[in-house]
Amino acid sequence: MLIKNQIFIFLSVMSISLSLLAEQKNQSDQYLAAKKIVNNLCIACHAIDGNSTITMNPKLAGQHSSYITKQLMNFKDGTRENSVMAGMVASLSNEDMKNLGLYFSQQSLVLSSAKTNGKNSFGEKIYRAGLADKSVPACASCHGPAGHGIPDVYPRLNSQHSDYILSQLNLFRLEKRANDENMVMRAIAQKLTEQEMLAVSDYIEGLQ
Repeated sequence: MLIKNQIFIFLSVMSISLSLLAEQKNQSDQYLAAKKIVNNLCIACHAIDGNSTITMNPKLAGQHSSYITKQLMNFKDGTRENSVMAGMVASLSNEDMKNLGLYFSQQSLVLSSAKTNGKNSFGEKIYRAGLADKSVPACASCHGPAGHGIPDVYPRLNSQHSDYILSQLNLFRLEKRANDENMVMRAIAQKLTEQEMLAVSDYIEGLQ
């Protein structure tokens, strides 16, 4: 009986080990497939590790994989309009876009600093407390106190280029970007002035 139990345990462990190895190989294959696409399509604008040095192009490193995949799919189906990105994703399959999300999510984000909106700044006030007189909620209520977002729900924002964040807020304000759930970002951006958007964008860039 003891020998049978030992054999059963051994076979169970072997089965689990083989499953883990298969999963790791699958993830490795996905990663390598995505890296090939990055080298061919993404590297010029977003860098090989997703830490774009062009401030109008977003950093993708460390972003939630599901968010990246959703944006790529939205570019492809036209839900999010951008002629450059539409051309880039035109030949990508759903699997390619999922693999790219996985690839960039595994890269290490290079942290940045705010220019003027650091601690106790106007930008911090908007991010952490919102603007009650305008019914603007705190950014932190969805994106988290450190700007790390919530996987599958809200994107990571910390250390993102302020120029890019400002551009997206303006697109939401003008309703030229319309892939936000329940029009949440459009409703918020339309209540903000250019000065307020500049301040909170700068503060977000400095979040660690």
